[in-house]
Amino acid sequence: MTGHQLSVSEVEAVAREAHARQTDKAGRPYVEHLAAVAEGVRVRGGDDGQIAAAWLHDAIEDGALTAAWLADAALPQRVKDMVLAVTKRPGEALTSYTARILATPGALLVKEADLAHNADPVRLAVLDAAVRTRLTAKYAQVRGLLGLPGGEPPLDRTFSANPESR
Repeated sequence: MTGHQLSVSEVEAVAREAHARQTDKAGRPYVEHLAAVAEGVRVRGGDDGQIAAAWLHDAIEDGALTAAWLADAALPQRVKDMVLAVTKRPGEALTSYTARILATPGALLVKEADLAHNADPVRLAVLDAAVRTRLTAKYAQVRGLLGLPGGEPPLDRTFSANPESR
């Protein structure tokens, strides 16, 4: 790809606009999650490409942007690859999902920051007990398959692509 590449601040602006009307399970603006993941990547030593991918990590999965938009975006292929790696697919086996993340350079750090924010006890505390318990187990299972601290062995073979399961 030649010409102008989107900067991290331009990617952030695109992500903020794309997710502007979305909220998380607690009713908070979804962009707060994106900002936290991007910051999590930064403090873990991620580069600009990984930070850009963090801003876009849920865009395709949540329908905020299309796969066609990503394919045509003025972004390095490496950033596109990371976004696609962390995008869950309907009915996809959890082992396939995590294997794709592990096989994509830079994607593990993005997913690690995503899991860290999703599993934040303060963030989980506002959810009802059943949802909190289910999500805590799911995040630990994914961490285990990715070889990240705090992970547990897999509990099942599939991974929901439903944004409500986050």
